[in-house]
Amino acid sequence: MATHESLADTAPRVAVVTAAATRTRWWMLVLFSLMYLICYLDRGIISVAQPEMRQAFGLTLGQMGLVLAAFTWAYAIGQIPVGWLGDRFGPKRVLSVLIAWTSTSALLTGAALGINSLFAARFLLGIGESGAFPVASRGMQLWFAPSERGRIQGVTHFFSRFAVAITPLTAGGLLVAYGWRVMFYVFGAIGFAWVAAFWWFYRERPEDHPQVNRAELAQIRGVDARGDINAASTAKQQTPWRQILLSPNMWWIALGYACFFFGTNFYLTWYPTYLREHRGLSVAALGIWGSIPLLAGMLGDVVGGSLSDLILKRTRNAKLARRGVAVPGFILAGVFVIPAAMVAGPTMSILMLSASFFFLEWVIGPAWAVPMDVGGRFTGTVTGVMNMAGALAASFTAIVYGSLFGAGYWVAPFLVSAAVMGLGALIWAFLIDPDRSVV
Repeated sequence: MATHESLADTAPRVAVVTAAATRTRWWMLVLFSLMYLICYLDRGIISVAQPEMRQAFGLTLGQMGLVLAAFTWAYAIGQIPVGWLGDRFGPKRVLSVLIAWTSTSALLTGAALGINSLFAARFLLGIGESGAFPVASRGMQLWFAPSERGRIQGVTHFFSRFAVAITPLTAGGLLVAYGWRVMFYVFGAIGFAWVAAFWWFYRERPEDHPQVNRAELAQIRGVDARGDINAASTAKQQTPWRQILLSPNMWWIALGYACFFFGTNFYLTWYPTYLREHRGLSVAALGIWGSIPLLAGMLGDVVGGSLSDLILKRTRNAKLARRGVAVPGFILAGVFVIPAAMVAGPTMSILMLSASFFFLEWVIGPAWAVPMDVGGRFTGTVTGVMNMAGALAASFTAIVYGSLFGAGYWVAPFLVSAAVMGLGALIWAFLIDPDRSVV
């Protein structure tokens, strides 16, 4: 078994490189991206089947909002402890268990017998998915250079939004053909194949992978080692909880992500219901027109993350690279979401929502790159703190939208979102510092 060397120990070994670099890290990115897709399929398909599930169990819109919130509450609760497990025991073991857990929970959702079992299944799904992205961020930190972080976070979240985009079409087809229970069984089974592939191919560090040569290792470790000497090591160390939890920068990062997650969670929970019950779209039309904002969001993921990395490479200014993308993203997302709610026709509403979601998704690359910038070897824990705040905010999205929609207010929730996005822009512009370590 390979020994765990520090970056300083490996530097002389990779200083002179003559062979062409292998590209193993990009296959790791494929694995992580597929994991993001699977997680979002499992959590998002309930949005398509809401009307049928409410009818089957006799639920009101408010009760359905509570069921949706069960996922986000559990998702929030599990963020820090499961993120810490990833730092402690490594992404390979922890992610394998988590994805098997989430797939099982999705199957249980399909087998629900009433509101109590449905709530429990969604809660278990939230626990399983809670640490998936923080632990994956730790894994990607070990496998990619700092100047690639915005792009890889954009790509992985591209796949998560791709899952949301194809959910109305794929899940809607299963819903029409076989009913909502079969829909959950089919999507819930996918994750087990991913676990097998990940366990076989993934290694905790590129230094330990037989298909990584010295040239690729130099690209990973030698581009910019700022703050990452310890990030290359998987040796266990005591987590500096006091420094993390008392860091003002940590909580500004968390609050900024809460603003982002509040805005995006509408598309993961109430968006298909909004189009069907307020805008009058059929299930068939939902699969086509309903995917347009989500496709725009996918493009925003890649553009925003790549732009942030490009600015970092050219300026070596992390503040400019991360803030310069996140701030205009928040502002423009808020500008477009207001007319999306107020226009009369569904076509123009969908186009406005597309523009809003495109710019909001600009934020995802910088938002997830910053914890990698400031978290060192404790990136899983730091990202867990950030994502916990986001999940708590998302739980309010489910309840606020559900309650207001249930009372007949179809515009007010979008005005709330616009205000939250404005707050996010202010936090990113003046308070979040990607150069200030939180550990």
